[in-house]
Amino acid sequence: MDEIFSRNELYWGEEFQEYLKGLKIAVFGLGGVGGFALDALARAGVGHFLIVDFDNVSTSNINRQLIALHSTVGRKKTEVFKERLSDINPEILVQIYDGFFAENVQDKVFSGKFAPDTQNGKGADFIVDAIDTVKSKVELLKYAKDNNIQAVSSFGAGNRMDAAKLFVSDISKIKENGGGGDSFTKNVIHKLKKYANIEEGLTVVSSSEKPHNERKIKVQEHIEDADGLSVEFTKFTPASTPAVPAVAGYLMADYILKTCYNQFFNKK
Repeated sequence: MDEIFSRNELYWGEEFQEYLKGLKIAVFGLGGVGGFALDALARAGVGHFLIVDFDNVSTSNINRQLIALHSTVGRKKTEVFKERLSDINPEILVQIYDGFFAENVQDKVFSGKFAPDTQNGKGADFIVDAIDTVKSKVELLKYAKDNNIQAVSSFGAGNRMDAAKLFVSDISKIKENGGGGDSFTKNVIHKLKKYANIEEGLTVVSSSEKPHNERKIKVQEHIEDADGLSVEFTKFTPASTPAVPAVAGYLMADYILKTCYNQFFNKK
């Protein structure tokens, strides 16, 4: 297996590569953003993932999602990704929560069979938040803060086509970087402040590009998962182009790897 990561080791060495093998990263949302973040982290050598998504692959995913192919349409995203990750690294450990993340299932997601030992002794060493529903996003980020789990969150990959205008910043610096003008980001920021007391200390990937959508599509979603959780919500379907979600996902993975790299070598 060492040959798989030999080029990584030429940059950061064998000790850090071994450290990555012991990390557990939880990825919430396996769409365009989360899927590319997950794939990059697996290729870096992270050895353990918890992947969370309730959805199946659809034909409308094919323009931007890594696992979306005509051969995978109709299959659970979690199952397809588990196969893909094992094909990248046969030694990888992948745990699935095939359901909708909400406050009433968070302990189940992060404990018991879903969370063996981690580097930090918690349910995950790092969280990738690529959730696109406001309530679940806020609940996840509140859980991360309350449990002192590092997280990086996706803000604003939809309704954009200029990947060069994506940026990484603290949530408190979004406006300084020209972002935060869209209704989704405004709503998330407002609710994070109101319900989770989060105004700073959260790293986000956002965009300074003005969002654009040729037409509004409003749909009523109804979800029932394996735990019997029934959720109904109204969703405005965003425009989505191929490059922006992928780059946003790679920026999230890049941030995690650089953060872990700096923490590892600062400890030595």
